[in-house]
Amino acid sequence: MFQKINLDGWLNKIIRYLIISDLLLWSGWGVIDPIFSIFVIENIAGATLISVGLLATIYWGVKSIAQIPISIILDKNKGEKDDFYMIIAGMLIAGVSAFSFVFAKELWQVYLIQFFKGLGFALYLPSWMAMFSRHLDKKHAAFDWALNSSSVGIGIGLAGIIGGSIASLFGFKSVFIATSLFAILSAIILLFVRKSIITKNGIEIKFHNHK
Repeated sequence: MFQKINLDGWLNKIIRYLIISDLLLWSGWGVIDPIFSIFVIENIAGATLISVGLLATIYWGVKSIAQIPISIILDKNKGEKDDFYMIIAGMLIAGVSAFSFVFAKELWQVYLIQFFKGLGFALYLPSWMAMFSRHLDKKHAAFDWALNSSSVGIGIGLAGIIGGSIASLFGFKSVFIATSLFAILSAIILLFVRKSIITKNGIEIKFHNHK
């Protein structure tokens, strides 16, 4: 009645690494998100609940607007070299943004950090989704997407309680440093499959590799 699920047979190498890197990046930010508004109110001079709302608006506005022209540029270029390096750039910008909160004292500084966070994810999301879509296991596309979504969801869920615990025991700075390290690690993980994804001409070379 029940069949054993062989992930090695269903998930090719590139999909596995894309899922792992996505899990690390979103889990890292999942550490911050549940406590971010508390950090802003308690530590940023002049912050109000309106300020917290505006911070969310800045992030979503920048990400939503910037990712449209970025996606157009990605579609115009053949191969995956541009996609790959935009993923890496987005991850690193997200990591630097998280670390920058350690030094934020004024509202304008937090607004600026949110701007760059939005830009980082605008670079990351369309390029990651484009690459993920190209390397889907054709017979298990729904499973690939579901596995990524479930992994990220569980990661963010666990990160919430972990972030609250870290902030309670060690302070907010520790949370931001942890998130930054997660983002940088996500980029390093993906660099392990660089040669499997692109050539010097930016053409994917190991689409069929399931090992």
